[in-house]
Amino acid sequence: MISVENLKVEFGVKPLFEGASFVVNTKDRIALVGKNGAGKSTLLKIIAGQQHPTSGTVSMPQDTSVGYLPQVMRLSDETTVREEAQKAFADVAALKQHVEELERQMGERTDYESDSYMMLVERYTQEHERYLMIGADNQEAQLERTLMGLGFGRSDFERPTNEFSGGWRMRIELAKILLQRPDVLLLDEPTNHLDIESIQWLEQFLAASSSAVILVSHDRAFINNVCNRTLEISCGQIIDYKVKYDEYVVLRKERREQQLRAYENQQKEIQDMRQFIERFRYQATKAVQVQQKIKQLEKIVPIEVDEVDNSSLHLKFPPCLRSGDYPVICEDVRKEYAHVVFDHVNLTIKRGEKVAFVGKNGEGKSTLVKCIMGEIPFEGHLKIGHNIQIGYFAQNQAQLLDESLTVFQTIDNVAKGDIRLKIRDILGAFMFGGEASDKKVKVLSGGERSRLAMIRLLLEPVNLLILDEPTNHLDMTSKDVLKDAIRAFDGTAIVVSHDREFLDGLVTKVYEFGGGRVREHLGGIYDFLRSRQIQELNELGNGAHGTNETLGTHTGNGNDGIKEVRSMKNDYAAHKEQQRRQRKAERAVEESERKISEMERRLKELDDLLMNPENASDMVLVTEYTTTKRALDEEVERWEQLSEELETITNEQ
Repeated sequence: MISVENLKVEFGVKPLFEGASFVVNTKDRIALVGKNGAGKSTLLKIIAGQQHPTSGTVSMPQDTSVGYLPQVMRLSDETTVREEAQKAFADVAALKQHVEELERQMGERTDYESDSYMMLVERYTQEHERYLMIGADNQEAQLERTLMGLGFGRSDFERPTNEFSGGWRMRIELAKILLQRPDVLLLDEPTNHLDIESIQWLEQFLAASSSAVILVSHDRAFINNVCNRTLEISCGQIIDYKVKYDEYVVLRKERREQQLRAYENQQKEIQDMRQFIERFRYQATKAVQVQQKIKQLEKIVPIEVDEVDNSSLHLKFPPCLRSGDYPVICEDVRKEYAHVVFDHVNLTIKRGEKVAFVGKNGEGKSTLVKCIMGEIPFEGHLKIGHNIQIGYFAQNQAQLLDESLTVFQTIDNVAKGDIRLKIRDILGAFMFGGEASDKKVKVLSGGERSRLAMIRLLLEPVNLLILDEPTNHLDMTSKDVLKDAIRAFDGTAIVVSHDREFLDGLVTKVYEFGGGRVREHLGGIYDFLRSRQIQELNELGNGAHGTNETLGTHTGNGNDGIKEVRSMKNDYAAHKEQQRRQRKAERAVEESERKISEMERRLKELDDLLMNPENASDMVLVTEYTTTKRALDEEVERWEQLSEELETITNEQ
């Protein structure tokens, strides 16, 4: 599908990469990896046609469509969510307008026997069939499924896009690209602004998609679940590993060990040559051999070794005062703006616990963090424990850095003790190696400032750590360093994150935000996700599963206790029946969506076949297309009915 041959890109003296050659096939799911600055985003821009290489070529068939999601883009502010998403169907709208124009021309003419009229009829027939083949009548259902999969509710569809944050508007752009169903999807950090639910939906969408995919992501679980091939940019070269990311990590380690052995052998050979030259330089009897050694030395091509792996670097928070036994206690905490964000929040976080706040964006995770920080007013009781010293990281923390200092000075000012000897190593682990450590803060990008604020926090003495989306601008090595530091942290940690791999093995309790409630789940992040999958709860916070909020302390006489137990049993039985009905309805919706996806895929295949002049008169293909299109329309109507039934069951809870 795409052929990249001998690609070279130069920005400075040393090429970013050169000699890059690889082929992207129809069903490839490629993870593009490498350290920050290696050229991943540049390569995507070149494939998308938005940037030209220094030399080399990128070839693809003329009719190949490419969908490209950059990390940063300019977004429209003048439309609703639905109107913006409908721009994905601009080509279809133009085709519809063209068909209507041809129909109007046919209605105005009366020369029915003329050759020009027959040509007009033939052109109208071809364009009208092409319009039907595209599946234009199914656009609205596709649009709603995609927007809801990416976290939007139906009530959001008619809201202006300028009411949404940058992260939500990036979701709209992602929805537009997915709705276009291009032959090739180029996604640059698509999960940065998605919650866990939306990431899982995107994984399933890409798995079922017929598009080839090349993506850049620092979400290890995401690329493992999506990709079957790994392209690494390292030492100015592109190495093709035809395996998933986890297998690539093993192969890369073996490759680096081989590089190191070859490098060490070459260095020994160079040293031996130099010693020979120095020893016999002035001896006439060895002049010929000395000249030979000099020529051999000049011809040696130095072996490059992959960048040093700093993931073994261990950071430890400086010692701090011991906090009270319960750093955070919430009792009936409530917060509302124009609507209730959450109500009756009751939670207790013990000293030393590492907990996660998860849930869809906008459900109140960051709002509760701000309540804990005392930044916003709230109702109810929220107690911060004795001797608590809070270390807080959020994206806006980066704005508080002193812009007149360099990166090194910023960290040097807070580092104390032996850690001062490791400042360069720490900066390197967080992608500030070499000359980058001498940059002024004022010239850093938003992502670079966030990383710098994170390093600074790691070196401050705190006993309650609150991290709001800490991994958005970190590569995998940096995330490993941060994760190890938090795991070894003696204090208490609250982590707001959608990165499952980062939370795995780090947290022992998960608080789920959704539907105005906060529910406690004991165990790690994958225990939480598995429990939800068993109960088949497709939305966080839909209130269909029991929590310890329903368990109270009973006081009263024995008869009251018996009545309460019976009542609880009845409620439990009704609750289980409700769950059974909901599971059945959800399975029916999922099965219908699977059928729709398969039929849409087959229609696209038939469309491609029928566009070939050789197959234009193949009645078997035409009949299959017509039958499949009719079945698809019926299945979409059935899906709408099933979805309404599911919504009714869910609202009964």
